[in-house]
Amino acid sequence: MTNPVKSFPVKHPSDGVARQVLADAPELMVVSFRFEQGAKGALHQHPHVQSTYVESGRFRFTIDDDSFEVGPGDSFAIPSNARHGCECLEPGQLVDCFTPRRDDFL
Repeated sequence: MTNPVKSFPVKHPSDGVARQVLADAPELMVVSFRFEQGAKGALHQHPHVQSTYVESGRFRFTIDDDSFEVGPGDSFAIPSNARHGCECLEPGQLVDCFTPRRDDFL
């Protein structure tokens, strides 16, 4: 078996946000997002199911018509095609998993 560990570049999709793919397969992708205070993940939607784990920081998330705050250790799932986004209240890191893989992140 070949070494499955890959190295992916850090991308900056918007001001104060750094994104790095950590692992991928056609059926699954793990991605790290680092946010500076005040940075936003713009409202968007995609066909992928997403789970989010808050490694550090505080965030206000919106999923469809619901808004809520999360902090270290919190996790939740975002259904396929749900409109969602976030605002960083305290600098931190999110770890997102997507199924299937987000080919647009490669």
